[in-house]
Amino acid sequence: MGRYRKQLFENFQDENFNPDSRYEMAYKRVKRIKGFYVHALVYVFVNAFIIIFTFNKSEIGIEVFFKWETFFTAIFWGIGLLAHWISVFGRDLFFGADWEERKINEFMDDDKKQKWE
Repeated sequence: MGRYRKQLFENFQDENFNPDSRYEMAYKRVKRIKGFYVHALVYVFVNAFIIIFTFNKSEIGIEVFFKWETFFTAIFWGIGLLAHWISVFGRDLFFGADWEERKINEFMDDDKKQKWE
C-alpha cells in the first residue's frame, strides 16, 4: 500500500477526519489520473499524425521513412509520458509498498537478535 493510499486509509478510519478533506484528496487523485489519460490520448493522436504524414510524404522509398527524425518526437515524448505515468501510478514502483516500514522492522529485529546473543 503506497504512502498516499496508506494515509487515505488511515484518514478514513479516523473518526475526527473531515469528510470534505477525504473528498478533496480523492478528487485530486482522480484529476491526476484523468490528466495522465488525456496526456496519453494526445500523445497517441499527435504521434500517429506525424508518422502517417511522414509515411505519405516519403515517395522516394521506405528508407526515408525509417530515419531518426521520423520517430524523434514519439521517442522523447514517450519518455516524458513514462515519467508522467510513474508520477501518477508508480510511486512505489522501485521499493514496493511500505518498503521503509518493513526495512525499519527488519533492522530492529536484527538489533534485538544481536543484543541477546
